Amino acid sequence: MRLQMALCAFAIGTVCLGEVSMMAKAQTRVTSQSFGKMPDGAPVEIYTLSDGSYKARIATYGGVLVSLEIPDRKGQSADVVLGFDDLDGYVKNFNGSSNAYFGALIGRYANRIAHGSFMLDGHKYSVPVNNGENSLHGGPHGFFNVVWKARQIANGVELSYVSKDGEEGYPGTLTAVVRYTLQKNRLKIEYSATTDKDTVVNLTNHAYFNLAGQGDILKHELTLHASRFTPVDGGLIPTGELKPVASTPFDFRKSTAVGARIAADDEQLHRGHGYDHNWVLDSHGGKLAEAADLYDPGSGRVLKVLTDQPGIQFYSGNFLDGSVKGKAGKSYARHAALCLETQHFPDSPNHDNFPSTELKAGERYHTVTIMSFSTR
Repeated sequence: MRLQMALCAFAIGTVCLGEVSMMAKAQTRVTSQSFGKMPDGAPVEIYTLSDGSYKARIATYGGVLVSLEIPDRKGQSADVVLGFDDLDGYVKNFNGSSNAYFGALIGRYANRIAHGSFMLDGHKYSVPVNNGENSLHGGPHGFFNVVWKARQIANGVELSYVSKDGEEGYPGTLTAVVRYTLQKNRLKIEYSATTDKDTVVNLTNHAYFNLAGQGDILKHELTLHASRFTPVDGGLIPTGELKPVASTPFDFRKSTAVGARIAADDEQLHRGHGYDHNWVLDSHGGKLAEAADLYDPGSGRVLKVLTDQPGIQFYSGNFLDGSVKGKAGKSYARHAALCLETQHFPDSPNHDNFPSTELKAGERYHTVTIMSFSTR
């Protein structure tokens, strides 16, 4: 199955017909201010999207989702994503050995590419190796580590970045556009891209969620609408198998506490030091469908993830070790949060049986993920 190439509902870098009237109807308050300067002096802005008791803040550096304030069952709001209080925290982390990609946009290729190489149109391409012998999240200077251009749109902000031909080894000049919009209890992320040369692309957001706002996520209850997952080798590269989750610790088809089976004597859990795997969604991608449901019994907060992608990476924060001090100086320990990254499968360019991540010149990549919040 090829990536969705349907025409997106908006034109890159232009104002769509009807956008002016949309702005007039917009209820979300959108403001922007300085978030500081990069080491080279480049200015960085932060946009705040507010709709009632829901608030999201997005920085132009890395397209980072800096904070996301959500009410609990008592109406008390808390920030449910990990990160830093200032730009310096992100710059140091994203360029350090403990990089956890907190809240960032990931590209050109989310997740891993084996041995930092792939074949496309009969040509072998080499991309930076930054995770053992593999390439992870687009390399050390992927989309998380650049300053995006921004403009305010109805209910949110539109970010754009032009990745030049050969950047981080990837072919083609890729123009990427990501829209964050907040309406009531729904944060929508809309990704779009075009290229002037055949390339591969796989974009996602790397937010770390803790619906309690503090502590660990082992009591969070997770549902994944997936009957299969992609097992990995010792380097966390998919073996190519699409394995049924039935009778394994990877079966989240019914709501299950994250910590219920995380310490099971299972080879895949040993390899990931917990959960760090791609689930094959039963919806198969191509249309918007619910992929995950996350519930914190303590606060009552619920996160539903909807996507048109074929996979979702569930990562249980296994490599957080307390060495990173985030917001308000808090140390982020193991399992302090989890990630639910909507995506195409890891290492797809090297697996013919996986959905294709090839984007041809003149075609358009377009995908949508919605994070919907409520309480129980």
